Amino acid sequence: MDRLRIARWKVEAFLAASFAIATMVTAIAPQWIEALGFEPDRGDGSAEWAVVAVLGVAALVSALLSRRHYLLRRRTPLVGEGPAS
Repeated sequence: MDRLRIARWKVEAFLAASFAIATMVTAIAPQWIEALGFEPDRGDGSAEWAVVAVLGVAALVSALLSRRHYLLRRRTPLVGEGPAS
């Protein structure tokens, strides 16, 4: 359980960074979606901006969750840690 508490914020931070990078790449070069052969908006660009919005929200949520779990980890000692008795 303690390892899960330690690793959780790290996984969420990694996801936040990954989503942020994907958001920036999609905002700068949205043609990568159409290069995959997927063209849902027939070239007008609205689907690409929807992807940017979804990825941006995912990055924000992951970052906030990571921060929350990191602060909780720092506030509560793990088993075996804490003041010496």
